[in-house]
Formats: sequence, C-alpha cells, structure tokens
Amino acid sequence: MDKYFMEQALLEARKAYELDEVPVGVVIVRNEEIIARGYNLKESLKNALAHGEIIAINKASEYLGGWRLIDCTMYVTIEPCPMCAGAIMSARIENLVIGAKDPRMGGCGSVVDIVTNPGFNHMVSVKWGVLESECTDIMQEFFKSLRERKKAEKKLRKLKELELKESELKES
Repeated sequence: MDKYFMEQALLEARKAYELDEVPVGVVIVRNEEIIARGYNLKESLKNALAHGEIIAINKASEYLGGWRLIDCTMYVTIEPCPMCAGAIMSARIENLVIGAKDPRMGGCGSVVDIVTNPGFNHMVSVKWGVLESECTDIMQEFFKSLRERKKAEKKLRKLKELELKESELKES
C-alpha cells in the first residue's frame, strides 16, 4: 500500500508543479483511507506556512474533528523541513513515509532530526525511499525548468536594455 499512497502524494506534487510551486505532495492516511491531501502553495498564497504538510495536517484535523492525528500515516514526496517536521510531531502523526531526502532543508534526519528526537514527548516512525527516484525526478525537473526560465528571462531583459539603448542613440 505504501507505493499506492506515495503515487497519490506524487499526484499532489504535480498540482504544485503546474502552479510553479516547489512540487511537494502529501497525503494523510488513516485505516487505509486517504483523509487529507496537500501540496505546496507558498508562492500562490504568499504565505511561508503554506507547505503541503501543513495544509494536509489542517485538512486532516478538520476531518477528524481534533488536532491529534492518532493512527495516521503521512506520505510525503520529499523530506519535510524543520517547521513541517515539528507540525507532524505536534499533530501526533504516528508514521511518516518519505519518498526522497532533502539534503538542504530536511527536518527528519538529513540536516536535523526532529521527528525521532528522544528529547521530545512524541516520536514518529519514519520509512524512507518509497518511489524515491520518482520523487527525486519531479524535484530535479522542476528546478532545472526554473533555472532555464530564469536564464531566458535574464537574456530577454538584456536584449530589451540593448534595444532601449539603441533607440536612445538614434534619437540623439
């Protein structure tokens, strides 16, 4: 079932990608049923808190009628950041299934480890690498496309500046 639920999380990541958001997708499962979905909307909502994990936690809490997401498993395409890892732990999510690591911002073991820190009153069971290559591929594809767009925009700006200078020279 892990593969199926991660495929569902990847569908959410695709939605983020289509909106030019970092393609992180999330589903929260309880009793083998998806109770919440989420994907990054930080840019669209202009809100630093609009990560897919936070959105899914809010939806799951609303669905269950409380903040404790007992007996729930979160499937997320990329390792949650420290903020999201803290929210996962605070929501008492029991299991976390991660597609791929985030070596720059990972809050579940890559950079820092919040969810299995024995100093906290709740620890999350973590499983790594479900559909890892697919989860890595969508991120790499997104950032490659972003770099190419920025390069093209920079080139276009330079071209417009040159054209402006040429027209100013002709006028003088």
